[in-house]
Amino acid sequence: MAEQWLNEGLYDSWGQRFRVRKELAHVKSPFQDIVVFESDSHGRVLMLDGVVQITEADEFVYQEMLTHVPLFTHPDPKRVLIIGAGDGGVLRRVLEHKAVEKAVMVEIDGAVIELSKKHLPMIAGEAWNDARADVIVGDGIAYVAEAPDASFDVIIVDSTDPIGVGEVLFTDSFYEHCARILGPEGLIVNQCGVPFMQADELRETSLRRAKFFPHVSAYVAAVPTYVGGFMTLGIAAKGSDPTQQDTVHVRNRAQSSGILGKTQYWTPEIHTGSFNLPPYISKHLPQKD
Repeated sequence: MAEQWLNEGLYDSWGQRFRVRKELAHVKSPFQDIVVFESDSHGRVLMLDGVVQITEADEFVYQEMLTHVPLFTHPDPKRVLIIGAGDGGVLRRVLEHKAVEKAVMVEIDGAVIELSKKHLPMIAGEAWNDARADVIVGDGIAYVAEAPDASFDVIIVDSTDPIGVGEVLFTDSFYEHCARILGPEGLIVNQCGVPFMQADELRETSLRRAKFFPHVSAYVAAVPTYVGGFMTLGIAAKGSDPTQQDTVHVRNRAQSSGILGKTQYWTPEIHTGSFNLPPYISKHLPQKD
């Protein structure tokens, strides 16, 4: 039997491929093409429209950094809004924070949730059944536009790149509403791509957010399957400057939360150090006076 390989289609001129042990699902939803397969190297893999979203082997890097950094940056996060993140990994990490009272997750494509529950149960764990979780299959844009003022402390956007179904999550209107529904210390985090290949994504997103937030920056995570070096996670805050954090303070909070020592990538030192950007990345952020 011939070997089966699956090529990622994110870039026209460069990419990666996976040897497929077994295809577990291939569904064309009303929003996107969804494939879940078992790979030789990375365990189970979720691809949307031919682009890797998450793999069983390295999902912890992305999920921990997308979640723990904003939740330990905000002084007292109790209500968290998650846009996208249909695999449930962000929801799981949010609910690891005992102080969180409510986590609302809005995912536009219910098929991603159902396929993840069936084929990637290890990513979300028991998060789907947590009483603090409110999982909504719906339009995140509409939800944000209709939510009351100052109704959330943290917004985490786990979307595809600004193409296809994810494009509307990178607009002025979206960020304006996000700023409105966040409390006075509120902040928003979203993935801004791999700047070695997608510098425009970081630059344009940061410029948009700077219209509505006084502090706009980014931090980095090295996710093996997001090829091209560091991935940037854009952060915008209404309160304190997220780049000016103290490692000891972050460590104390992680200790009291019970999370310290239980992560595979995030640590207090990684947390504060991830805001130290190399010049090839920092030049794409709005420059401070």
